Formats: sequence, C-alpha cells, structure tokens
Amino acid sequence: MEYRRIGNTGLQLSAFSFGSWVSFHKQIDDALADKLMGIAYDNGVNFFDNAETYALGESEKMMGRIFKKKNWERSSFVVSSKAFFGWHGKDNKPNQMGLSRKHLVEACNEALQRLQVDYLDLYFCHRPDESTPIEEVVWTMNMLIHQGKILYWGTSEWNAAQIMEAHRVAQQYNLIGPKVEQSQYNILKRDKIETEFKDVYKNVGLGITAWSPLAAGFLTGKYLDGIPEGSRFAIKGMDWLSSQWLQKEKMEQVRQLKNIADDLGVSMPSMALAWTLKNPNISSTILGATKEEQLLQNLKALEVLPLLNDDILERINQATI
Repeated sequence: MEYRRIGNTGLQLSAFSFGSWVSFHKQIDDALADKLMGIAYDNGVNFFDNAETYALGESEKMMGRIFKKKNWERSSFVVSSKAFFGWHGKDNKPNQMGLSRKHLVEACNEALQRLQVDYLDLYFCHRPDESTPIEEVVWTMNMLIHQGKILYWGTSEWNAAQIMEAHRVAQQYNLIGPKVEQSQYNILKRDKIETEFKDVYKNVGLGITAWSPLAAGFLTGKYLDGIPEGSRFAIKGMDWLSSQWLQKEKMEQVRQLKNIADDLGVSMPSMALAWTLKNPNISSTILGATKEEQLLQNLKALEVLPLLNDDILERINQATI
C-alpha cells in the first residue's frame, strides 16, 4: 500500500481507503462488512470513511460494531464522519441538520457513540450551509479539536471560494482551518479537482479524499448492456444516480475507455482507480465494495499505476474531454 499525507498536514492516509456509502446496511450485513473491512485493513488500508446520513446512522453503527469486534489498535486506523444532512431523513427537525454549532456538536457526539470511538480523525462539513455564518462553523470545529473530539476537519463538496473563506476566518481569529476536501473525482468528473482548486492547493495545502472514483460503478463498464440486478443503479431510490450517468455520450466514452483498458491488458475498474492516483493532490481514493473479490481486485489497481504513462493519459483525455 502507498501512503499519502493530507495536504500540508502530517496525517498519512492509505492511497486507497474504504467507504460505506450505499453498501453498509443497505447491501451488505455485519458478517460481510466484517470480512471486507478485514481485507482492507490487512492490505494496508488505514482510512475508513462514513457519515451521519449514510443509511440514516445505521452505517456508522455497523462500522462501530466491527471496530469493537476487530479490536484494532486505535492508532492504526483513521475514521471519519460527516455532518450536514442529519440522520432522521425527511423527519429532521430544524436543528437536526445543517452546520450550526448545535448540530455539528451533537452530530459529532452521536457519531462517536455509533462508531464506538473516543475521537474522529476527520470530521467533514458534508455540504456548505448558507444559513450559518462561516465564523460559527470554523469556531465550532476549532472547539471540537481543542476538546479532543476530532483531530482534523474538512469540507465535502464545497467550492474553492467557500474553502478559502473558511481559511480567511481561521487566519483572522488564529483558528484551525479545514485541511481536506472530499469531492467526487473520476475520469468523467474532474474539472473541480483539476482546475477550480489549483490555487487552493498552492495557497493552503489542501488534501483531497476522492469519492465515487468509478462513478458509482458506471466506469466498470457493467452498465453498457443494461442495469444488472443487485447493482447500485438497481437500488430503489437511486434513480437520481443512474440518470446522471446513463446518457448516450457518457456510454460512448466508457466504450472508448474500455478499448484503452483492453489495450493495456487491465480491467476497466483497475485503470479508472489507478487514474485517480496519478493526481498528486489526491490524498486517498475511497473504494466501496459488496464482494470480497471485488475489493481485492480494486486494491490491486495500484499495480496499474506504472502503466499509465503520458501517452495513455493523453488517450484517456481524448476519449473523455
């Protein structure tokens, strides 16, 4: 496993990490989650990603039960949570979502209970909150750090201006600013990470944890002939996700990418995952899995990195930009 620092911090994350979005509680049970987390950990993965809203809190509870059972040394792994959406779904009351001090503090305490840990290594503001002053957000995160409940804080799906504003406030009041952004990043969705954040990397040393590196499975090529039963796009309520990717132009791009992978003699998922790690600003690419073999194969994508030379990267660009 390769390890990378988050931006200009000293915290090292495994290049591939393991996430629970969609899969935990909805697609897999405790027994399979235990096996998958064990495989990840045994192969050098040290970062496990979660959020209050995943399966309305059940994802964190499942991961917490496994942490308790595994009894790994706490210093050997990194775990995250995210706050914004709440965990009551449509039944959220006014202060049970957003980035107010009340919700951020209560969501942090609830995450600690569900995950059965004493502190969170990473705590993300899952979306920007226009109704809460950025000063309140930065002060709250700084307070949680000083209380020992979190070690680093970050943002998720914030834009460059919002992140820089948080840093301006942190500098003004001598507080700790966000050190990491979690954004979607894959071959077909890349402008934000590669273009918009250029000055942010340079000015504040931002790290990136990338989610949906396979575009929710679309970049595996398995949807070229329809939606397989049991796949992510087949899950009830995920129509918004499938409609985002199952478009004629994107389908053609995937076909071209498959030709490139075939020429390299590697699988589509391996090429797509390795591609994300060619970006030096990516601290960790988050993997999701529902099968043991799937996870093992995806972890082997590190072996594909040396094959992605300038010529291959240009072919990928020509096929997708």
